[in-house]
Amino acid sequence: MTTIDQPLATIATTHEAAAQTPTTTDAAPRRRGIVFWIVRYLPAEVAGTAAMVVGGLLATLWTDAAPLIAVAALLGEIIGFYAVLAVTIYIEQAPVSATRRRAAGRTAVLLVAEFGAAELLDTFLVRPVALMLGVWLIPDPLWGMLAGKIAADIVFYAVAAGAFTVTARTGLRDARSPLSAKEVST
Repeated sequence: MTTIDQPLATIATTHEAAAQTPTTTDAAPRRRGIVFWIVRYLPAEVAGTAAMVVGGLLATLWTDAAPLIAVAALLGEIIGFYAVLAVTIYIEQAPVSATRRRAAGRTAVLLVAEFGAAELLDTFLVRPVALMLGVWLIPDPLWGMLAGKIAADIVFYAVAAGAFTVTARTGLRDARSPLSAKEVST
């Protein structure tokens, strides 16, 4: 009987058993392709970019000062980006958490673990400078903000992707993590 002919329960049981059977390839670190990173970060990036443009353009209604426009754009992007990622990570963590409160706690821990270092570097150094230079060097504020954003994103994602890989390899994202062990014991 092929997989197509099998009842759904049998397929699920077969796939669960296969997933639990250790193989030599399971021990090797799993490489993530470009599609994974696009699916993971693109929705947050779109929301962050839209919020950045709105924040930056609203600031141009009150000022021509590049630093103030850059700060408004930066704040908009942070809010838009992390709102989407918080939902994404919560959805990932809900199945491995005993309660909604624990899923929210795991979400907060994973947001900090994945983005903490990247965000500190990005927020206080790379992105403000890149956005300010973009707005200063390119006459149209919209294009200046977008150019600065792209330059800053390259640095940000290099750090964030590395941190995601570390959290995945150490088991912080699944049942192998010390965080999950606390959930079982309480």
